[in-house]
Amino acid sequence: MTATSHQARAPRMPDQPGEARRDEPQHSKLFYVLLALPGMIWLVLLFIVPFYAVLAIAMGQLDRLFESPIAVWNPLGWSSSNVINVWHDLVGSTSFAGPIVWRTIWYVAVASLLSLLIAYPTAYFVARFAGRRKGLFLILLIAPFWISYMMRMLAWIDLLQTSGYVNKALTSIGIISTPVNWLGGYSFTVILGLVYGYIPYLILVLYAGLDRIDPALIEAGRDLGLSRVRTFVHVTLPLSRQTILTGMLITVLPMIGDYFTNQLMSGAASTSMIGNLIQGQLGTPGLEGQGAVLSLALLLVLLVPMIYYVVATNRTGREAS
Repeated sequence: MTATSHQARAPRMPDQPGEARRDEPQHSKLFYVLLALPGMIWLVLLFIVPFYAVLAIAMGQLDRLFESPIAVWNPLGWSSSNVINVWHDLVGSTSFAGPIVWRTIWYVAVASLLSLLIAYPTAYFVARFAGRRKGLFLILLIAPFWISYMMRMLAWIDLLQTSGYVNKALTSIGIISTPVNWLGGYSFTVILGLVYGYIPYLILVLYAGLDRIDPALIEAGRDLGLSRVRTFVHVTLPLSRQTILTGMLITVLPMIGDYFTNQLMSGAASTSMIGNLIQGQLGTPGLEGQGAVLSLALLLVLLVPMIYYVVATNRTGREAS
């Protein structure tokens, strides 16, 4: 048998990876569609359907006799009365909702900044200097997730009440002379509660990103004559920018809609946030439709940073490739 016949029988290798993908059987695409189908159905049932139900109530009508909302499922019959009422509450001269919105923005901004200032050094230490004890530190970081959010807030209530250990400690060392009612409507109590409640998420996200930074890049900066501080500023910090953005997004979004922290740590109207406003409207007869409108408005506001995150992530991916 000649060499020519061997070459004729030899299978032809694809010239490009795309050619190999085109030769794949079509039933593989069907397999992946069927594989994703349960998740798609789950999302439809647990997100799109409830979302449309809230929309139907927000754009629906009010039963004046029973003071209960009437959901209007047909978009042709939707009413804008709830939207108009919410708009007047937000921008009117006698608005009570406007200050709550600005207070929420202020609380979330301060709490997220404090969370970042605490979480970044913690995550940086574990990622860079924990060494063999990295697993132990990770367990300690994950441990708060083993306890429910409500139980952790209740523990703070026990510490901050008038007869709690915080007042006892401050009194014993002479910082205060009489016990302070820390749970009596102080803004900083609510802010610290937000920091304590959501900072574990930020620490874990920052650790995951900082741990993926190639140590050779940091060593290269040191070899070029940069000090530790300049190496951190010019190498580590830019490489962790996307990680910071991800962590802040995961932390800020639930903070904005939080109502439970203020309810437990203060309970005063002077520290109420937009989540408390929505909760109050949903629990008040005749205001459920306006509460639904506020919920949808909050969702639209939260979509802005989410879209920015997706765009920034795609841009970073293209630059890396």
